[in-house]
Amino acid sequence: MDEQSTEPSFRTSLRLTGNSVGLIDFCGLSTHHSEKIPLELIACVSRMQICVESAKQRAAWMRRLAVVLLVVALKGLPAQTAWTSVGPDGGDARSFAADPSHPSHLYLGTVNSWIYGSTDQGASWQRLAKLGHGDDLVLDSIVVDAANSSTIFVGAWKLGQPGGGLWVSHDGGKSWNETPALLGQSIRSFAQAPSDAKILFAGTLEGVFRSSDSGASWALISPPGSREIHEIESLAVDPENPDIVYAGTWHLPWKTSDGGQNWKSIKEGVIEDSDVFSIIVDAGNPKTIYLSACSGIYKSANAGALFKKIEGIPSTARRTRVLMQDPQNHDTVYAGTTEGLYKTVDGGRHFARMTAPDVIVNDVYVDPRDSSHVLLATDRGGVLASTDAGSTFQSANSGFSERKLGALLVDPQNPQQIFAGVLNDKTRGGVFRSINGGAAWQQMSDGLDGRDVFALAQSQDGELVAGTSHGIFSWTENVDNGIAHWEPRNVLANTVTKIAQETHSGKKINVEKKEKAPIISIESAVNALDLSSDVWLASTHMGLVISKDKGAAWQGGPVAGSIDYLSVAVHGATMVAARADGAVISNDAGATWGTFPVPSMLTRIHRVAFSADGTLWLGAREGVYFTSDKGKTWRWIERLPFRDIDDLSYDPGAGKVLVSSQASDNIYAIDPKTLSWKWWQTGYRIGLVRAAGSRLIAASLFQGVLLEPKAAEPVTANK
Repeated sequence: MDEQSTEPSFRTSLRLTGNSVGLIDFCGLSTHHSEKIPLELIACVSRMQICVESAKQRAAWMRRLAVVLLVVALKGLPAQTAWTSVGPDGGDARSFAADPSHPSHLYLGTVNSWIYGSTDQGASWQRLAKLGHGDDLVLDSIVVDAANSSTIFVGAWKLGQPGGGLWVSHDGGKSWNETPALLGQSIRSFAQAPSDAKILFAGTLEGVFRSSDSGASWALISPPGSREIHEIESLAVDPENPDIVYAGTWHLPWKTSDGGQNWKSIKEGVIEDSDVFSIIVDAGNPKTIYLSACSGIYKSANAGALFKKIEGIPSTARRTRVLMQDPQNHDTVYAGTTEGLYKTVDGGRHFARMTAPDVIVNDVYVDPRDSSHVLLATDRGGVLASTDAGSTFQSANSGFSERKLGALLVDPQNPQQIFAGVLNDKTRGGVFRSINGGAAWQQMSDGLDGRDVFALAQSQDGELVAGTSHGIFSWTENVDNGIAHWEPRNVLANTVTKIAQETHSGKKINVEKKEKAPIISIESAVNALDLSSDVWLASTHMGLVISKDKGAAWQGGPVAGSIDYLSVAVHGATMVAARADGAVISNDAGATWGTFPVPSMLTRIHRVAFSADGTLWLGAREGVYFTSDKGKTWRWIERLPFRDIDDLSYDPGAGKVLVSSQASDNIYAIDPKTLSWKWWQTGYRIGLVRAAGSRLIAASLFQGVLLEPKAAEPVTANK
């Protein structure tokens, strides 16, 4: 390919000092978007004539320099308006905290670095801030300073690794700073002394830390390198004496009565090797202690000298993640477990389950002004609210969306109708539909039985089909009787060719005959669907399958010795399916398949799509490629600022190819005719992008569906 002739012209100006750039390796130097351009890079650019040895090298260097200048220019442009997360509401909620001076003002922590706020007692939520630089902080500990409600502490830990830290805001959550003294500490618990607000405690994988100056400085008060007092999952402080601290570890509880100078094991009565998830000290009687562990719930009447196991909670609900005492009625204690919410009103003598067993409770909030108002932070279900002391609960997720989406579909006949397929949320997930452009969502998951949804597609006549973690399903809606549900479309009815002997004119000859193979069901994961033609195409973990009767039956299986196809695309009778390391093509609507040539340098292919003229577009780890001659020649969109393309689709309305990467918060629209492109900055990492009429929508990695602001204007980057 003659790259000089196929790429659009590029003009930009650049002041090298003070601009940020993306990750670039230039003249052997690397710089990151958060750093200034080093002087060495400037010098390297200035001496390019010396660095290169030939015209060919010089051309290559100039192309690389163009990318440098382009990304710098992009970073120097004014920031665009962040896109809005519009749902579906719900997802994983982890922890609550209330402003002591304004109990209607609540804070909510998540599992992906975001903290939310509510000013109406949790009836609705607003995104407040994202802590750290990644999406892997679990915000399990939020404390609003009892002495100054403008100060908020958030202790965090990282999923699957030991990192974390303590973040502090002194302006009500508008801005945040990480505490240097606890940098990188995996904070699993955090507490403020009720009798002295200046004294704080942080429980980490290393041990117990204490601050006596409102978090300005910290010291380890558990024995350094202790083989026992580490992995501090829970903390509780005596309401009258800040030197008395209880610490629950991943292997039994401990106590100090002198501010950490000495520690004592308080395991008497507790089953050995119990993970202690939660500890509370009775506000009215500090000698009464409750703790929850993987082995059950325990109570002590003598400040931890002896614990007795509380009966009444089924042994299957072993993990009681949180205990919460009613601040007005001290004999009332809530136990949030992995199998529902339990409650005692007699100090633990009897417990009753208040929710269904499929509710996983991470935190409980009881309104100090009104004990009948109870909130639950749950897995998958987000926030649940009760106004009758836990007897009944309703969803309270307005504005709270922490959904992970696997599929996103816009009705081509009605751009206001959007479908979202959810991952990991079981009965609270499945498929959601909005008929008003994302303003409101309705769950439509009956019949999916908690399956994850990896693909959504509509046929030419509007039939909605879902590819799930276990098979293919079609949405059936009967207006007359109001019944709507998903029905399986998983019949795999192949034909096989067998050799039979027949006698003709006295001679036995072999004759090929096609016979029906035994019918089996598609029970594997379905990665991709294309229903745009009369012949439907699906990629399953059993291989590629086609249907000529609108999903009533499918035929197919492994193609080219592979079953792991990630993406499919159809243009008339031409079908292409891509796996990570290659692709196949059919020119006869799936009757036969052959190898499809792809660029040899590709290491991982993620997505394929056809544009209107039959050009095939390919998104891969190395960037965006396209071919107009069925793979004989390929061209590369060289100047696109990011590589590692995860999603690529064609928008027929605008005639653009939409591109995104999970490593970026930018979306790009490529003009297939000019190869120029425009971009939008969403403010969130992107999994999928689609067009909904004149606006774009996207699936973020963790925050549900994103909607382009009405006033947002794309930036034309390479003109």
